[in-house]
Amino acid sequence: MTEHRDGVDAAAADPGSGPRHWSAARLPRGLHPGAWWLWALGLATAASHTTNPLLLALLVAVAALTVLRRRTDAPWALAFRMYLVLGAVIITMRVVFRIVFGGGQGEHLLVSLPEIPLPEWAAGIRLFGPVALEQVLGGFYDGLRLATMLVCLGAANALANPKRLLKAVPGALYAVGTAVVVALSVAPQLVESVLRVRRARRLRGATGRGMRALRGIALPVLADALDRSLALAAAMDSRGYGRTAAVPAGQRAATGALVLGGLVGVCAGTYGLLDSTGSGYLGLPMLLAGLAVAVTGMLLAGRRVHRSRYRPDRWHPAELLVAGCGIAAAAVTLLAGSVAPELLYPPVSPLTWPEVTPLMLLAVAAAAGPAWLAPPPPGSPSTRPPTVGTSGSTVAAPTRTGDPATSVPGGHP
Repeated sequence: MTEHRDGVDAAAADPGSGPRHWSAARLPRGLHPGAWWLWALGLATAASHTTNPLLLALLVAVAALTVLRRRTDAPWALAFRMYLVLGAVIITMRVVFRIVFGGGQGEHLLVSLPEIPLPEWAAGIRLFGPVALEQVLGGFYDGLRLATMLVCLGAANALANPKRLLKAVPGALYAVGTAVVVALSVAPQLVESVLRVRRARRLRGATGRGMRALRGIALPVLADALDRSLALAAAMDSRGYGRTAAVPAGQRAATGALVLGGLVGVCAGTYGLLDSTGSGYLGLPMLLAGLAVAVTGMLLAGRRVHRSRYRPDRWHPAELLVAGCGIAAAAVTLLAGSVAPELLYPPVSPLTWPEVTPLMLLAVAAAAGPAWLAPPPPGSPSTRPPTVGTSGSTVAAPTRTGDPATSVPGGHP
């Protein structure tokens, strides 16, 4: 024990030996989920304004890097791989659709498939036939853009705690927000159930794969999903979910009318902004008036829901930096489109090799900022300090945060 304590004291006295840089590291904490969603929406906005495969691939790489560096071991953090697989399926389906429903418009013919004749009422639709490289690339570009947007939103779902997101939902939208949070938690929980069932099958010696193992995996997963739903319903009922304060009927009708009228005004104002031939009062004035009326109705409706907040989430400089990185990525991408729009949408006929401009690289660099600017989450490998062994050498700390060996030097509880 004396030798171990001497090693700890020497490491503390000499920052160059032992667990160096740990004391100077940032304290681990969970980032506000709204910051992660704003960052992801910024990346998705940037992806929606381009079909450049190089830029889209860089955005996917940035999202994956950020998830790998800043995710936790929570169930929702394990679902990011599923979004990558789903993105690959989307790209494949877009290419297959271009091949099946006619992909012969182009100069570079890849293959000539037999065409299936259709009746006269289906004129303009073609099944199979010649397949050109230009049409296949067009389907690949469109599919990659949609897949990139999905991966960006999947990154937010893997990084943000959906339960903490309820704290930021207004009282009037608390029921809707709860439903959205439950829906967002379904996919991560299914992934966790599948992993747990597969691990149990391996421990029992089950070696089946493919379709043969589907029955042994699907039934336990469905049973686990049913148990989770019953436990969630019991928890919500025990906490009094759905109970509202006593509000007169006239006030409820007034708040409902304000919310509905405000939303109608927002729709009319949006239509007026998009329609250049419409009247002037249907544009921005109607939109602002509708927003004001809708916000007023939501504030009045929020009085019906009385909630107690324990340790409300605050926005710190790290949250502002993360959200600003996403907004900056979207803004720089839009700026790149105004400077060179043909590079954001590379044509497929004639075939041209996609290029990346310095503005696009700047947008990617801004999008990658949260991988280093965001504080490390609690329980991640980067937040666990190394321990000093009996010989003074540095060894890795146990992976479990609650391991008794980490509480007292030497491993004595």
